[in-house]
Amino acid sequence: MTFPDDLPLAGVVVAKDYDGWSGELRAEFAANAYNGHVGGLLLHESDQVRVWQIRLAPGERLPMHRHVLDYVWTALTDGHSRQHTHDGTTREVSYRRGETREFRFGAGEYLLHDLENIGQDELAFITVEQVRGANPPLPLPA
Repeated sequence: MTFPDDLPLAGVVVAKDYDGWSGELRAEFAANAYNGHVGGLLLHESDQVRVWQIRLAPGERLPMHRHVLDYVWTALTDGHSRQHTHDGTTREVSYRRGETREFRFGAGEYLLHDLENIGQDELAFITVEQVRGANPPLPLPA
C-alpha cells in the first residue's frame, strides 16, 4: 500500500515528522489503520456508492480513518479544520461552503487521516465514495 503523491490535500502544513503528536494520537493511528468508516453517519450504501455525512461541532474530531476508494466531498458550511495524515504532517485547512474536492486512488494507494473542527461554528460535509474502483472497499465497523 502506498500514499499517492498527487492527492489534492488542502491547507497549510503546520508541522512535519509527527511533531506535536501525542502518544495517544499515534496509538489511534495504529489502531485505526484499516478503519473504513470515513464519515460520521452513513446515509446510504449500495453496490455503487457510500454516502456519508460529517457534522463536527467546534472542538469535535472525526477519528483516524482510511480512504482507499475514489471519493468526492463537498463542504456544506464555511469552517476550519486540523488534519493529521499518516505521512507525519499536520495541516490546517479553511473551507468555503460549496467547495468540492475529488480524490482518486490507484491499486494499493490510500490516505489515512483524522479531521478536527478548530473553528467557531459547526463544520459539515457530504462525502460520496465510489465503491467500484482499483481497491476493494474496507469493511465497516459495526
